[in-house]
Amino acid sequence: MTQGEINEATVQAVLEEFKDPETGRDVVRMQQVRDVRLDGNRLSLTLALSTHSAVLWEETRGELVDFLGAKLPALEDIRVELAVHERPPEKVGEIGLTAKSVIAVGSGKGGVGKSTIATSLAYALKRAGSKVGLMDADVYGPSIPHLIGVNRRPEIVNQRIQPIEAGGLKVMSMGFLVPPGEAVVWRGPMLHGAITQFLRDTEWGPLDFLVIDLPPGTGDIVLTLSQLLPLSGAVVVCTPQDVALLDAVKAIAMFRKVNIPLLGMVENMSYFICPSCEKRYDIFGSGGARQRAAELDVPFLGEVPIEMQIRIHGDQGRPEGVFDEKAIAAYLESICHRLVKSIADQRRAEPPLPSLSVLG
Repeated sequence: MTQGEINEATVQAVLEEFKDPETGRDVVRMQQVRDVRLDGNRLSLTLALSTHSAVLWEETRGELVDFLGAKLPALEDIRVELAVHERPPEKVGEIGLTAKSVIAVGSGKGGVGKSTIATSLAYALKRAGSKVGLMDADVYGPSIPHLIGVNRRPEIVNQRIQPIEAGGLKVMSMGFLVPPGEAVVWRGPMLHGAITQFLRDTEWGPLDFLVIDLPPGTGDIVLTLSQLLPLSGAVVVCTPQDVALLDAVKAIAMFRKVNIPLLGMVENMSYFICPSCEKRYDIFGSGGARQRAAELDVPFLGEVPIEMQIRIHGDQGRPEGVFDEKAIAAYLESICHRLVKSIADQRRAEPPLPSLSVLG
């Protein structure tokens, strides 16, 4: 294509082929392209992206520059500015929850650091610029209150539970309602009622992401969630040793049985680097989750090593503090990026149908 063949109509036609990472639809139709200026072989424009895609903003900018350069090779200079595109979430399911993506974090067994990973993902999403809620669905062993350093009862306003605000997150947990040390002894119907109330009666407000920390194993709560609302997908956390991987496989089978998409696996406690000699020790084995993810056709989101600072910040109720440790933050931010990328790739491949308003 020669320089003379490039005009605004040509640029518009190319932009219509580029898909928004949140909706999977073209950015022109979604009114996310602004201030298009074509000056000879120089092009500048503004691409507006929602906070749901905050983790992917810079990557999406780069993708658009490369896309335009490949489609319009006569262009010598392409500049893309970013802006915020306001797109409020719609109600999810029939319970009134307003969240764009609901992510369940589960594991086949306890003791693999599932709650720590769920909390870290929530904070990573929030730090990137997204609006995030964190729901502790581990009714029997709620550990989120300890991890975030909060131990108080939520307020009730107009018969709505007000989630606890912790470092910019909206958080709800049975641990806020039950005295420390007291056991919850409930049967299935009571669990169903509690989870339903956490979702329906909590004033979550508009969220980009609701991260749900599931109890370990393959119990009733996953079935309840699958019936209450369409989940964007699940993340399975495990450690490298065989016994944990066996249980992780069962968790994956459970999610597939109830038609919850698998967004990926995370290998926690992957290895330990001795701070004195910097020698690596594979205490629980190495690479087991990556290998099993490949065998099961599940994305591998990344690994997190055994790091003392993760334990220290969790025990101190300062989970966001791990992001001040550059080495640890890199692992968690990479996992968060791959997670949101997995959701974006799904939506670009199969954009969800737009909702239609019913005219009365």
